[in-house]
Amino acid sequence: MTTAPVVPLDPDLLAAAHLRVDRTGPVVTVTLDRPEARNAQTPTTWRALAAVGASLDDEVRVVVLRGAGASFSAGLDRSMLDPTRSAPGVESVVDLLAMDDAGMSATIDDYQRGFTWLRDPRWVSVVAVQGHAIGAGFQLALSCDLRVLGDDAQLCMKEAALGLVPDLTGTKPLVEAVGYARALEICATARVVPAEEAVSIGLALAAVPTDQLDDTVAHLVAALVAPMSGAVRETKALLLAASSTPLEEQRRLEREAQGRRFRELAALAGA
Repeated sequence: MTTAPVVPLDPDLLAAAHLRVDRTGPVVTVTLDRPEARNAQTPTTWRALAAVGASLDDEVRVVVLRGAGASFSAGLDRSMLDPTRSAPGVESVVDLLAMDDAGMSATIDDYQRGFTWLRDPRWVSVVAVQGHAIGAGFQLALSCDLRVLGDDAQLCMKEAALGLVPDLTGTKPLVEAVGYARALEICATARVVPAEEAVSIGLALAAVPTDQLDDTVAHLVAALVAPMSGAVRETKALLLAASSTPLEEQRRLEREAQGRRFRELAALAGA
């Protein structure tokens, strides 16, 4: 597995993005910390999330994503779409309109990197969702490997109602979780998916009373760090590849991964 160089986090960027990052051993917890705005997101949020991913070393095994307050994230801060409220030096989605197509695509690519690092095989990402996960908030939850919901959770892909499309990497995991037809219905209607339905259609592992959400996630994290890190990382990489890889190629990947596991175990036994 490739290892990206570690880039130190800029505390000023985290503060501007209203993000908290805490680490306990191999577990990193990232908290959207703007509860007064239901953790609404901005381009600065996405750039800071990408920086968090770039700052993590190979000792990290689990990343937990959560939101402060009553909601996980209400999605894009709507002020970012209002050209009358744009301020000099403050990046806004409205700035995209001043770019040519190549510049707009490159900028959105930068935004998407705030979501894609959560799928890195070096760690398992877990999101705890309470209250609203709307638009960009839903897509951020979809970027995580495992989703645990409070029973008050409401998921919604709001983009179509705004005349937009989901562009923060949410379409692929949504289709993988619920299938094409259900994903299309959820996106095109922009309806709310409540917690119980989210579990029944495969969007989430579980929905628990909201006051039990933290304990439920803590137990899950403990179970994820119990096996050897190499076994979990190799397994995640295999599963990420499985749906798009022909059987013969997947068989080869499994053999090679198992060979690496046998050799590591043998080396440990001889140490």
